[in-house]
Amino acid sequence: MLGLLNKKVDLTEGPILKKLIIFAIPMFIGNLFQQFYNMSDALIVGNFADNDAFAAVSSTGSITFFLVGLFNGIGMGSSVIVSKYVGAKDQDNTRKAIHTVFALGLVMSIIATIIGLIMTPVILKLMKTPDSVYPKSLIYLSVYFGGIITVILYNICMGIMRAYGDSTSPLYYLIISSLLNVVLDLLFVAALHMDVAGAAIATVISQGVSCVLCIKRMTHLTDETRLNLKEIKFHNYILKDAIIIGLPTGLQNSIISIGNMVVQTNINSFGAFAMSGQGAYAKIEGFGFLPISCMSMALTTFISQNLGAKAYNRAKKAAFQGIILSVVLAELIGVMIMLNAEPLLKIFISEPEAIKYGIIHAKITSLFYVLLAFSHCASGILRGSGKSIVPMLTMLAFWCVVRVLYVTITISFIPKFQVISWAYPLTWSLSSIVFLIILLFTDWVHGLEKKN
Repeated sequence: MLGLLNKKVDLTEGPILKKLIIFAIPMFIGNLFQQFYNMSDALIVGNFADNDAFAAVSSTGSITFFLVGLFNGIGMGSSVIVSKYVGAKDQDNTRKAIHTVFALGLVMSIIATIIGLIMTPVILKLMKTPDSVYPKSLIYLSVYFGGIITVILYNICMGIMRAYGDSTSPLYYLIISSLLNVVLDLLFVAALHMDVAGAAIATVISQGVSCVLCIKRMTHLTDETRLNLKEIKFHNYILKDAIIIGLPTGLQNSIISIGNMVVQTNINSFGAFAMSGQGAYAKIEGFGFLPISCMSMALTTFISQNLGAKAYNRAKKAAFQGIILSVVLAELIGVMIMLNAEPLLKIFISEPEAIKYGIIHAKITSLFYVLLAFSHCASGILRGSGKSIVPMLTMLAFWCVVRVLYVTITISFIPKFQVISWAYPLTWSLSSIVFLIILLFTDWVHGLEKKN
């Protein structure tokens, strides 16, 4: 195991698809445990608390992602700068980039804590959270945002490590964190009956452990990728590039979450069972879509390292091969989820009315995963090439504006839950068309070069 921890993958040499898969597999396993991590809250709350508690935990994802997605997106996007210097074998700037991105993570953590604690009650009211669910949602989010520094710093560290080719270390820390989260959930929720507060505390503590392990690992390296706590500061020219690339990624995540909050508001209007059914399906989708999201993240690092090394044809081939693998796998996963929707939903919920809503959503959305996969991979490719504004604008236009307008207008004429479900394949289709045009007809491979 120690040998694996010391292994960094050089993505600028060797068989493309093999290197992509080797780099993505630890990310997949790690994110698999991350999903188990998230699922344990829902499973344990769903089995040891009431439906309102489950609705509170499962329906707050869009709110947490609003801030976590914003700041993690900035950090993960800015880690492209680290990948660029690693690919170019520029040791001095690699070291400066790592310390700049980490410093950015510290500042963002403080800002996220303040904003999250202040805005939580306001957002819950705007989302028309049912009165029976509101108090539990407020408790869960207050605890979560109170400890959000652990979540953001862990993701910053993970992004930096992956940027210099180490996707294995975060895997081990996620496994430890996930197992600890399950134990703490059982202790706080099942044994001590702390309800949603216990679930949130378990999340903060377990993320904190993984964060400490990441920092310890990074401070014990012996090359230019070592994190020296005394050197954590902003290097202005790197900070500028990091924000130029990272901010659009963060805004993209945050804007999408705003759209999802509006959609969640419409889901909330159908009651707690609809919230539980859709929330349970979201857990299944997050679990099933892991291979594709990991390939998207792997493509970002792969593309940025190779463009930093000026290996343009290699970057193009990686983009093509990664997309083909992802869309085929996504469709297979979608079919499996559609055919097994009911038993999968029963893992989380037992109320027949809630299961009914989950099945409706599954049958409409799961067969269109091929479009979601293509959009994610294309976004990862463009982000890796330094063109993060393009996916931001595309997601803003379709996954936020069009989705919100469609749901808001159509639901007033056709007040059925199915209307909400169809918003997803519709907007995935539109974004896929735009991304296809961009990849085929624009010079995306010279994005990072033009920033030098």
